[in-house]
Amino acid sequence: MIDMDERALDTLLAEDPGGPVVMLNLLRFRPDGGRESYQRYTEALGREIHARYGLRVEYLGDGGRALVAEDGQAWDTVLLVRYPSRQAFVDMVRDPDYRAVAHLRAEALVESVLQPTVPLQGGVT
Repeated sequence: MIDMDERALDTLLAEDPGGPVVMLNLLRFRPDGGRESYQRYTEALGREIHARYGLRVEYLGDGGRALVAEDGQAWDTVLLVRYPSRQAFVDMVRDPDYRAVAHLRAEALVESVLQPTVPLQGGVT
């Protein structure tokens, strides 16, 4: 699955523990120009949408060979994006300006994981 539906967005909000959310993005690009299409998507989002919804890219990296995983679980790119709240993320996805460029993301990917994460209380020990 590449795109989320309205039920997924409603569930994301219903399970909201409050506070910021970091979205884990695992991306596998189409071999025929997927990486380039994804770059067009990120450029089309631009600074305005980033500022409007308070999103911040925390980490962007190329995926390497998986050391522990089932076959086929290697990812081309790993991306962590922080939003001030789940509501901000949902508002962005529902924004007509976002929807106008979202097709570039779908066209870029063969497979993806988009998973909300929240910090553990007490941090890492």
